[in-house]
Amino acid sequence: MRKLFWKTVPILAAAAILCGSCLFTEVGEGSAPSSAASSAASSAPAPSSEPEPASSEPEIPEPAVVRIKAVGDNLIHSSIYEQAAARAGGNGYDYDYAYENVRDLFSDADISSINQESIIAPAFGPSTYPMFNATPELGDLMLELGFDVFNLANNHCLDKGEAGVFSSLDYWAERPQAVTTGVYRNEEDYENIRTIEAQGVTFSFVGLTELTNGLSLPAGSEAVVLLGEEEDKLEARIRAAKEISDVCVVNVHWGNEYTHTPTDRQRYLAQKMSEWGADIIIGHHPHVIQPIEYIEREDGSRTLVAYSLGNFISAQDRAARMIGGMLDLDVTMDFETGETEITRCEFVPIITHYDRGFANNRLYAFADYTEELAASHGVRAYSPEFSLGYIRQTIESVIDAQFLTGMAEAPAA
Repeated sequence: MRKLFWKTVPILAAAAILCGSCLFTEVGEGSAPSSAASSAASSAPAPSSEPEPASSEPEIPEPAVVRIKAVGDNLIHSSIYEQAAARAGGNGYDYDYAYENVRDLFSDADISSINQESIIAPAFGPSTYPMFNATPELGDLMLELGFDVFNLANNHCLDKGEAGVFSSLDYWAERPQAVTTGVYRNEEDYENIRTIEAQGVTFSFVGLTELTNGLSLPAGSEAVVLLGEEEDKLEARIRAAKEISDVCVVNVHWGNEYTHTPTDRQRYLAQKMSEWGADIIIGHHPHVIQPIEYIEREDGSRTLVAYSLGNFISAQDRAARMIGGMLDLDVTMDFETGETEITRCEFVPIITHYDRGFANNRLYAFADYTEELAASHGVRAYSPEFSLGYIRQTIESVIDAQFLTGMAEAPAA
């Protein structure tokens, strides 16, 4: 992440320095000054010994453009952490192979966000569906790739109970460069709304989930998970976040799994969050992509909503779940008016690929994906329709064309 800061620098006016001699006209050697010269000299203003005051008006910076990137669910099934263990040769877990093809996608972003679907709780060993846990090396690699914001509020955040929550929060606390949202140690931690300043623009981050798979914290627990059903609490949170920032970004875990169509509840909650002050809403949980759209506010501003970015990585077994995406957008700040606007937004498809038997799980940008890779995908054992054409057709049927400006660079079917 590149965090650039601006500050105003007053423009100092140069003080005029007057010489101490009198005004005179040139005369010949030995001649006396003329009466005109004497008169001019006597009427000239006395030189000032005080410099002119510096301008009190600060210089207004040029508009700033902040680049934001976001991806969906980082869902670590057993085949992914087992291949990472094998590649580490008995010395921890090496996830590099799975992510190496997208390593450079995030290097030019000012802020990058991810939904960390599998909790990272080092007090527990790795585990897969239905109660996930990933190993610390995964989070370390995500930081290395350039992710800054980690949404922890999702339907697997309580998979290891209260002890898992605290173990996870301890892990992230040891990595202060990471901004986490949605799950908190206690009320004091919850009240600390996370922010990032990039190029003079302050972004606040809110995370929440609509689901916890029927799990809950024990009675009396100090831990906090922000739930969508707590609408009064959520409204207060978003309004407070907007109050301290120029742009409020919300990560929300919602909707129905495996459907490309947002639910009425998703649309209702998106509208309410927009009214409360959310500027960017990044959706997760369905494991497939869902539409991107703008919500217009009464004051003429608007909120960008990506209802679901699908999986970032997983080892699921259906074609549609292999298609995820990265939201790539620019936020422009006009420092003279104090207003921000989303001036560019693009959906960049990302494909999860694995060989037969879920082996060699890895990611590709769609622009780098080929028909040969699609034909060899292990998912075809469960979804024989998977192909380059299927991928393109799915994307174009779900994502509005205005957000697919980069699709022309992707391979043709």
